[in-house]
Amino acid sequence: MLKTSLKRAPLAVALGLSATAGLAENRIDTQLPTAPELAAYGALPVGVRQLEMVNPGQIDILSIDPAADKPAELPTYDRPLTVEMWYPAAEGASGDTTFKAYLRDGTTEVSLTGRAMRDATPAEAAGYPLVLISHGYPGNRFLLSHLAENIASKGYVVASIDHTDSTYRTQAAFGSTLVNRSLDQLFVLEEMAKLAADGGEFAGLYDADNTGLIGYSMGGYGAIITAGGGVTEASVAYPWGGPHGTLGIHQAGSETHKALPDPRIKTAVAFGPWGMNTGFWDAKGLAGVGIPMLFIAGSQDSVSLYEKGVRAIWENASALPHALLTFENGGHNTAAPMPAPAESFYFNEDKGFDISSHYTDPVWDTVRMNNIAQHFVTAWLDRGLKADADKGAYLELIENSNDGVWSMNEDGTPKEDHTAWKGFAEGTAIGLRYEVKSVD
Repeated sequence: MLKTSLKRAPLAVALGLSATAGLAENRIDTQLPTAPELAAYGALPVGVRQLEMVNPGQIDILSIDPAADKPAELPTYDRPLTVEMWYPAAEGASGDTTFKAYLRDGTTEVSLTGRAMRDATPAEAAGYPLVLISHGYPGNRFLLSHLAENIASKGYVVASIDHTDSTYRTQAAFGSTLVNRSLDQLFVLEEMAKLAADGGEFAGLYDADNTGLIGYSMGGYGAIITAGGGVTEASVAYPWGGPHGTLGIHQAGSETHKALPDPRIKTAVAFGPWGMNTGFWDAKGLAGVGIPMLFIAGSQDSVSLYEKGVRAIWENASALPHALLTFENGGHNTAAPMPAPAESFYFNEDKGFDISSHYTDPVWDTVRMNNIAQHFVTAWLDRGLKADADKGAYLELIENSNDGVWSMNEDGTPKEDHTAWKGFAEGTAIGLRYEVKSVD
């Protein structure tokens, strides 16, 4: 079930942080002078629309008592999901470019500003690829908004999901996230497919048969399951996980998991995917990943871990050309979250931490990371979903960016010994590694 919301986002609220701080604009569309080439916004105007979806008859994880005997019949409910849709808009379209979002504290609502126009008229039918975005635990559909509107301007339709029981305002028992994350992704894919085919204003705008998936942290966990990776038998039995074995539907080798992957999803990107660090993945389960995946991680990720976490997922994934982009010394917030809103810079007594730490990295500038992510995700999706062979050159790199040699002719063409990363200006590809899993 799906309905569109025509309620316009309210105008930005002027929030003065101090007499000298000025107004909090909270832009999500910043492009640094050092941004790599493919980070730049595309030529298409962008619209944004809120959608409300309901997935009927889902297992009601929150109503199951893990300490009690397993009920003869598991309770079910109709699961609500809010989705933010970014899309190419018609030339001359207009709309408010500010929107409201809650912070990590779950109580503070702030205004964010980008380029997407609220409820703008969609462009004409063009069969653009569809991309799903899945946030972390907790998170919300706006956490990767910088990436969503950026790729929409280049000819993608993006559906970013608010995962019930996983948002800042609905955060609940972890078992719900473990069981539902991949199911949410696939349900939203099906609803988006219906929306493109129902003869309405979005009919033919995009092609749901040509879909990519982007996930961050727990969204990355879900993306691996959706891509064909099955969880371990041990993780199904964790007392703090899915109650009474409900996670078993995603166990490697189970009939339910074998039937899960959807051929409409052609590729995926996972930022800091969670699970290897706590035994949810092993070589057997990861061998089931059936689509090429780009993994993006910080080498100092203390949540999903790196060597025994994201890197181990990449190393154990199936024999496909999976790639791993590493930000040296980056943490769990590497590249995915939008810049920290000005109002987030305060210590929250109830949470026990500074709210801005949910968005920032101790070493890397967030906008810098966002721009690099926009560059690589654009190259990855254009090659995988648009069959743009020219974008492959941006992914054929020497492993360590620091080792690149800048050697150019006077006419701007590269010399034979030029090995600097394509798309990066001289001296700007620093602190990065890009590795591609060899395929026998």
